[in-house]
Amino acid sequence: MSAPAICISGLTKSYGDVHALRGVNISIAQGEFFGLLGPNGAGKTTTINILTGLVFKDNGLTTVFGRDTVRDYRFTRSKIGIAAQELSVDWFFPIDKLLYFQAGYYGIAPKDAKKNIDDLLDRLGLENKRGSRLRQLSGGMKRRFQLAKALVHDPDIIILDEPTAGVDVELRRDLWQYLRDMHTKGKTILLTTHYIEEAEMLCE
Repeated sequence: MSAPAICISGLTKSYGDVHALRGVNISIAQGEFFGLLGPNGAGKTTTINILTGLVFKDNGLTTVFGRDTVRDYRFTRSKIGIAAQELSVDWFFPIDKLLYFQAGYYGIAPKDAKKNIDDLLDRLGLENKRGSRLRQLSGGMKRRFQLAKALVHDPDIIILDEPTAGVDVELRRDLWQYLRDMHTKGKTILLTTHYIEEAEMLCE
């Protein structure tokens, strides 16, 4: 039997006297579309940040394809693409350049990076914005860019932290359809949301 794409066991995290996570246990099979549902402040983002190495855990085990996310962080991080709630990039570069930089971080060859970027910009409706600086984009376009940034190295696992929060209905439907397409291609998807409708529509 193959190892789960993501396994979280006994995960705890506190900030002073505030207990953000208390013994969280999650197992996500390869190819599963998994929803992490809860209100703001429930610990969803903290869980993701620990899984991707942005925050240190207090106790517990987190693995990706059976490999420890602390000991084997290079392997596990290469398997994950994350669209976080907040953008952390240089706002003054054109978005295609930012995607090239992101591909370079993962060692993607320039030829492959170009193909991936061209495909993503076209599929996400950003082709005519490729020369625009990020600060010039609307909120919805920034969300699309976040997804492109997460996918530029063609990861096996896609993590999306509240991807449709604050976006209009049309963009939400477009993103839903794109995520369904990714799932059909065998990607493992972890979606955090506080929208029950979103979880019901997308997750298994």
